[in-house]
Amino acid sequence: MESDGSIVNINSKIRKTSPEPTLRRGMLISLLNKDISKFKEADQKKMKEYIEANGNLQNLYPAVNRFREILKGKDESRLEDWLSEVKRYNIRELNTFIMSVERDIEAVKNAIRTGFSNGIIEGVINKIKVIKRIMYGRCSFELLRLKAIMS
Repeated sequence: MESDGSIVNINSKIRKTSPEPTLRRGMLISLLNKDISKFKEADQKKMKEYIEANGNLQNLYPAVNRFREILKGKDESRLEDWLSEVKRYNIRELNTFIMSVERDIEAVKNAIRTGFSNGIIEGVINKIKVIKRIMYGRCSFELLRLKAIMS
């Protein structure tokens, strides 16, 4: 391979000349799922730079945090205000989420109001489906049942 045109050299040149800070996809997902203060200082600095450089993320990050606070705070009255405020941001992915929430607003309000969740059951069902896929065509139902019970 030539040293001038190799993919590694081109990627390193792009990184060096890129004016905007970038985040790995996993770090961005973590940023939207956790409070920024839960990360290492070096990662916090990268994330703050990225938020400042990205206009949509400047609106999205606080909106996600406010929604998390509404869920944890059990205050359903703030949901309507949050929905109307977030609609103004006009972020396509967020608009899709808002439409889903509005379509089933009573269920969302009930989730905020009560402490009940079917998350554990969904996890168990998902686990059984994974075991079933792994063991497909290899054993009897009895062995599948035992494996599901033992895991």
